[in-house]
Amino acid sequence: MVFSSIPFLFFFFPLLLILYYIVPFKSHNVKWKNVILLIFSLFFYAWGEPVYILLMLFSTFLDYNCSRMMNRYQDKKKRKFFLFLSVIINLGLLGFFKYSDFLISTINGLFHLQIPLLNLGLPIGISFYTFQTMSYTIDVYRRDVMPERNYFTYLTYVSMFPQLIAGPIVRYQTVSEELYKRDITYANFNSGLMRFLQGLFKKVLIANNIGFLWTTISETPMNELSVLTAWLGILAFAFQIYFDFSAYSDMAIGMGRMLGFHYLENFNYPYISKSITEFWRRWHISLSTWFRDYVYIPLGGSRVKRIINIRNILIVWLLTGIWHGAAWNFVLWGLYFGILLVIEKFFLKKYMEKWPSWVRHLYACFFILIGWLIFAFDDMSLLTSYAEKMFGIGSHGILDSTFIFYLKNYFIVILVAVIFSIPTYPWIKEKLSHKKVYYSAFGFVLILLVYLLLLLVVISYLVADSYNPFLYFRF
Repeated sequence: MVFSSIPFLFFFFPLLLILYYIVPFKSHNVKWKNVILLIFSLFFYAWGEPVYILLMLFSTFLDYNCSRMMNRYQDKKKRKFFLFLSVIINLGLLGFFKYSDFLISTINGLFHLQIPLLNLGLPIGISFYTFQTMSYTIDVYRRDVMPERNYFTYLTYVSMFPQLIAGPIVRYQTVSEELYKRDITYANFNSGLMRFLQGLFKKVLIANNIGFLWTTISETPMNELSVLTAWLGILAFAFQIYFDFSAYSDMAIGMGRMLGFHYLENFNYPYISKSITEFWRRWHISLSTWFRDYVYIPLGGSRVKRIINIRNILIVWLLTGIWHGAAWNFVLWGLYFGILLVIEKFFLKKYMEKWPSWVRHLYACFFILIGWLIFAFDDMSLLTSYAEKMFGIGSHGILDSTFIFYLKNYFIVILVAVIFSIPTYPWIKEKLSHKKVYYSAFGFVLILLVYLLLLLVVISYLVADSYNPFLYFRF
C-alpha cells in the first residue's frame, strides 16, 4: 500500500506541515489547524483504504453519540446500556473483519466442513483505533473525562495520522487539552524532528537490513538449517520487530510533537530486561497499560485470591495474543507469556532476586526469543520444524558455512542493533551534556552533520531498496 511506505511520508508530511504552519491562530486557538490536520488525516487513511474510511467514520460517530448519551443520563442502567452498545459494536466490527476467516477455518477443521472464507481485507490500524475509541467511551462512563462537545474534534483525535496506523494507542485524556490549546514552537518542532529522524534511521538502517537476514533464513529449506543459523534467524527477527515497531512509535511521537501533541512513550529499551515482567513494562507500553486499566483491574487485578489473580493474568494475555492476529500461534504466544508471568509472580520471584544480574538477563532473553519464535510463524507446522532446528532435532549440524557467511555479512548490522537496543544514545547525550558539548555551537554543528549524513544514507537505501515492510501495519 502506497501510504505505508516511508517515501510517501517524505512527500505527504512536509506538505501538511507547510499548510499547518501557514494557517494562523490566536491565543493558541487551534481550530483551523485542527481542520487541516483532520483533512490530511482522512486523506492519508483513504489513500490506502478508500472504502474502510466509512468504517472508521461510523465507529467514531457511534462512540461520540454514545458518550454524549452517557453524559446526559445519571441513571446507571442507561449509562451502562450506551457503554455496552459502543463496546459490543466496536468489538463486533473488529471481530468480523479480523477474525471471521479464522473462526470459519477453525470450524471447518473441527467439523470437516467447507464453509467458504469471506476473504475480507483487514482495515489498516483497526486494532489501534478501536482500542482508542473504546478507551474514550469507558473513560466517559467512569467520569474520568468529559465527553467531547464537537464531533469533528473527536474525529481529529481518532484519525490523527501519525499514530492512526500502528500506534501508540493514544488515550483521549492524554491529548484532550491539546486538541484545543497547544504550544506550536520551534523547540517542539526541533525535538519532534530529531525524534522523527531517529525513528527513520532505526527503521531503514537497522530494521530493514536485519529483517532481510530474517527473511532469508526463514525462507531457507528447514533441512538446510543448522542450530546456530536458526538461532541467528530468530535473533534477527527479534531485532527487526523491535526496531521496526519502536521506529514507527518514534516517528509518530516526533510527528505529533511537530504538530504540538505530546504522545506517551511506547518503548523503553525492553531488551535490557531481567525478567519477563520487566520486559512487558518496557515493550508496547500503550497496549500493556490499556489491558491493565480496562481488563485486568476491572477483573479484580491482584487484589483477589491467588487462583482468581492467575485467571485474570491468563485472560489478559489470551486477549493480548488474540489482539495481535487471527491465527493459533498468536493465541499460543499470548498464553505462553501469560504462563511465564504467572510462574514469575507466584513461584520464581523470590529465587530470581538472588540470581546474579547477568543470569536474570540471559534468562529473560532466552524466553523472549522463544516468544518471538512463536510469534513469527502463523503456520504451526513451520513453527514446529523451526523450533526443532533451534534445539538440534533434525538440524544441519550445529555450525555450518552458511552461519559463518551470514555472520560475516551481517556482523556490523547485528552489532549496531545490539548497541542501540540498550540506552547507548541517552548515555552519550548525558555525557556530552555534562561536559557542555551537546548544547554548545560545536555540538550543534556536529549533531547536524551526523544527522545529515545518516539522512543521505537513508535516502540512498530508499532509492535502491524495495524491502521496506512495517510489521505492525497488519495488526
